[in-house]
Amino acid sequence: MKQVLYGGRCTDDHIFETMTVNVGDNVTLTCNRQTSWVWTYLFWIRLVSGTFPEVLGGTLAYDYDGVKKTHRITAKQESGQFVLHISNTQLSDTAVYYCIKVTQSNMRFLKGIFLRIKGQEPDITAVTQDFLSAPVHPGESVTLQCSVLSDPEKKTCPGDHSVFWFRAGSNESHPSFIYTHGNSGDQCGQSPEAHSPQKCVYSFSKNVSSSDAGTYYCAVATCGQILFGNRTKLDIEDVSTCDSQRDSTVYLLLCAVLAVSLIVIVFLVYAIRKKSCDFSKATIGLQANAAAASENQQSQQRNENSLVYSTPNFSRRPAEKAGRRKATAKEETIYTDVRAFVKD
Repeated sequence: MKQVLYGGRCTDDHIFETMTVNVGDNVTLTCNRQTSWVWTYLFWIRLVSGTFPEVLGGTLAYDYDGVKKTHRITAKQESGQFVLHISNTQLSDTAVYYCIKVTQSNMRFLKGIFLRIKGQEPDITAVTQDFLSAPVHPGESVTLQCSVLSDPEKKTCPGDHSVFWFRAGSNESHPSFIYTHGNSGDQCGQSPEAHSPQKCVYSFSKNVSSSDAGTYYCAVATCGQILFGNRTKLDIEDVSTCDSQRDSTVYLLLCAVLAVSLIVIVFLVYAIRKKSCDFSKATIGLQANAAAASENQQSQQRNENSLVYSTPNFSRRPAEKAGRRKATAKEETIYTDVRAFVKD
């Protein structure tokens, strides 16, 4: 099936077309050629996004029987035209094709064609890979899984799909092929629900080593296309590295415990020394108080020993007889002698 859409023409007769064909069709692109005796050249070039323009063939403007053929592409003159034949088109032929006219130092684009190659649509709807929850150790077995969902009712190309595994290591620029699965029908199961997609699960297992670390891709080839999964990253954790990290952790914990112990010991020594100083001060104070009390007691004893004791001696003197008769009976007491005793 060929579908051609014509774009608008400008005043200088520039033409741009869109053409869609199926894979395997033969395509002929044409460009008007005007005979001229001036040195004029016509070229067909192909432009693919991200690449340099590719010259597919060229000719002189006047009649010329030369043919330029490369693989499936042929460029030659026909009656009043410069044509480009592409046989057995492939998906890679999708590009923009230009017919260019070059006269002396002038270049002019005469025609542009966007050629789209439509391939057979694959029946694959999704390709997913399971993630690994944790790193694995060398010698352990690991299983990678790839799930492929397809709709058999929409299948337009013959044959079954093929599943491949690729691995890209940290030092590799391109993935390398490592495994392919056999008959896909052995891993597929049809859902009992009507019009539900078919699910095929592909498992890939191996005992890993340190060199198996990297990113793994599941690729499904079908209908001339390759569909990749969402990749699975495999991390290999070396046991010696784990032991080294564990030893480092234990060493740090022991250092921390030792530091805390030293701080506690210093604090206890300080507290004990402070309490000892306070006890010494209290003992000295008690001794001083005891000495002062003893000295006070001795001083008091000395004061008591220095007391002066006085003893009065009383005597009575009889009054004269004449006085007795006239006076009332009174007695007169006279202190005649005092003796003092001082005891040291």
